[in-house]
Amino acid sequence: MTEQWYLPEWFYPSNFASYQWENAGFLYALPLVPLIFIFRSLWRKYFGQKVPVALGRAELKTAKGAWLRFIPEVLVCLIAALMLIALARPQRSNEKSEQWTEGIDIMIALDISQSMEIEDFTPNRLTAAKKVAREFIQGRIQDRIGLVIFSGDAYSLTPLSTDYKLLYSYLDMIDFGMIDTRGTAIGSALAVSINRMRESESKSKVCILISDGESNAGNIDPMTAADLAAGYSIKVYTILVGKEGMVPFGRDLFGRPQMVPNTVDETTMRKIAEVGGGEFFRVTDNKALEQVFKKIDQYEKAEIKETRFRDVSDFYPVYLTWALVLMILWMGAKALFIASPVED
Repeated sequence: MTEQWYLPEWFYPSNFASYQWENAGFLYALPLVPLIFIFRSLWRKYFGQKVPVALGRAELKTAKGAWLRFIPEVLVCLIAALMLIALARPQRSNEKSEQWTEGIDIMIALDISQSMEIEDFTPNRLTAAKKVAREFIQGRIQDRIGLVIFSGDAYSLTPLSTDYKLLYSYLDMIDFGMIDTRGTAIGSALAVSINRMRESESKSKVCILISDGESNAGNIDPMTAADLAAGYSIKVYTILVGKEGMVPFGRDLFGRPQMVPNTVDETTMRKIAEVGGGEFFRVTDNKALEQVFKKIDQYEKAEIKETRFRDVSDFYPVYLTWALVLMILWMGAKALFIASPVED
């Protein structure tokens, strides 16, 4: 920085505008610097020593180089101004911040059985669940999220990942025809989710299980899977979607909604959440489903830590160097003919 103190750029207005002043109060004294020149001139005129000469006023003439005697005065003013700037301590700071979080591992187990086509949600249960799951992922920061789909069987669609664009693409691909086996294998879905997280070293592991029916397929009992989840410290949230009773499903020959009976197993879903240390939710429309995901999002927030770094560069040495150079010039000027030997 000080190696190039001699560059004129140090005195550009744009350069001064970029400074942060540690002691800005000294800058208010800058307008008073010209008073030094005025005061010294008046002092010399009225109180300074005079040299009597045996010449008439008409015979006295001003020499062409007489203005040179003001150079020391100007140097004194410049030195004072530079000292004030240095005391104001011009500096620039570059503040950076780093944020990091100990991410949460989250598996979303989504029921894609035929009953998820029921239209008591808009446009149907599965599409509504996919929509809120996407919005839930969008609100996460550095959390690893995976997807499990299940019907009569359960499959891991994506492993735990922070590649949210990949998760979005797989969510869009989810369809009722991805699993041929009919039924609802809740226990198997929970077991597949546990298998994906059992070796995870994350401090917080969560499974969000979304289904609309009762467990009637698969090789693992739901409560056995819930006990396994608790053993691996995996918190299980269960969301039971859909209304019980007559619900709209498809259209008849005249385009009218066709009503079909629907039953749910709230007891099992509630027990799974209880054993898994999570919470059970029952939702019957799109808005309620959105609110549940928002609530889970608030429950499972990772702590975000922030560290700030402030790099400060001081530039007062530049102006002190200039002041020192001008002081040397001032001292040299006092030894030359441009100084007044009577006054100095």
